[in-house]
Amino acid sequence: MKSYLFGLLLFFTGFIAVAQDSGAEIIADPRIDQLVAKHIYLNQHQSTLDGWRVQIFFDSGANSKKRATDALNHFNYLHPDLNAYLSFKEPYYRVRVGDFRTRLEAEGFIKSVQADYPNSFAVADKINPPPPAKD
Repeated sequence: MKSYLFGLLLFFTGFIAVAQDSGAEIIADPRIDQLVAKHIYLNQHQSTLDGWRVQIFFDSGANSKKRATDALNHFNYLHPDLNAYLSFKEPYYRVRVGDFRTRLEAEGFIKSVQADYPNSFAVADKINPPPPAKD
């Protein structure tokens, strides 16, 4: 699909260059405008971003779900201002915290929780976008 769109882009770029030189009018398929509008809409309504989280818990086996839930609740008690996420990817339960845009932010947070979570580490993940800035 990407190569198809790239080919269309090159094709119409060539026509635009010719049109600028000769003053010709371009008549394009209206589906191109629909495709561009759909691309803009999807980018504006994207629910996640590429970012970083800090993994504080990782376990499998008997009672691992209970231990993961306990770790999640303990973190929420200590840091109610940050989001914590419990996930299961067979066979592991894991608890990841925060929505950091850069690894540097995640590493800085690790330093602040190192005493409680000595085995925590930063992982690339899809994060929730920050709320819009209030004017």
